[in-house]
Amino acid sequence: MRELEERILRDGEVYPGGVLKVGSFLNQQIDTALMTKMGQAIAEQFKDDGVTKILTIETSGIVLAFATAQALGVPMIFAKKHKSNNLDPVLISTKVFSYTHQVNYDVVIARDFIDKTDNILIVDDFLAKGNAILGLLEMVETADANCAGAAVAIEKGFQSGGKKIRDLGIKLVSLAIIDSMSDDSLTFVPQD
Repeated sequence: MRELEERILRDGEVYPGGVLKVGSFLNQQIDTALMTKMGQAIAEQFKDDGVTKILTIETSGIVLAFATAQALGVPMIFAKKHKSNNLDPVLISTKVFSYTHQVNYDVVIARDFIDKTDNILIVDDFLAKGNAILGLLEMVETADANCAGAAVAIEKGFQSGGKKIRDLGIKLVSLAIIDSMSDDSLTFVPQD
């Protein structure tokens, strides 16, 4: 998505350790017009796939997942990174290692939000090593639901996550794929 790539180049910042900060428009302060277009772009790619629900992980993926769910006219679910007292006692859970935060999360969703009749689209803001998507995919499989695919705003193409997901046969849509990133430059994989 050319508009997203241009915004990353204009407002994104590369931090040491391969961290791309896009908090000014994507995951802290939200450019709602851009987010709406991103959700519509993902929805367009999955409009014929029979998606029944969108699944994401808190927190940064929620806004893009909502925009996508709204564009497709389906509910959105988010997996919580911490079990709380207000959750249904019957949970689906998995462990997800956060590359950004360098911590393992026990991720949970109420069992009654996903079932075998669902065709789930997984949506997240970033894809680096693939841990979040793989964890969410495990939750979909635990519920005996189907995975329609996965979509992300930004894929770090120079890391292993995209290849892992695609090698599983999962349809993966990335709105912007970073080919290389250093402290003073950033390039994208050309997309149609």
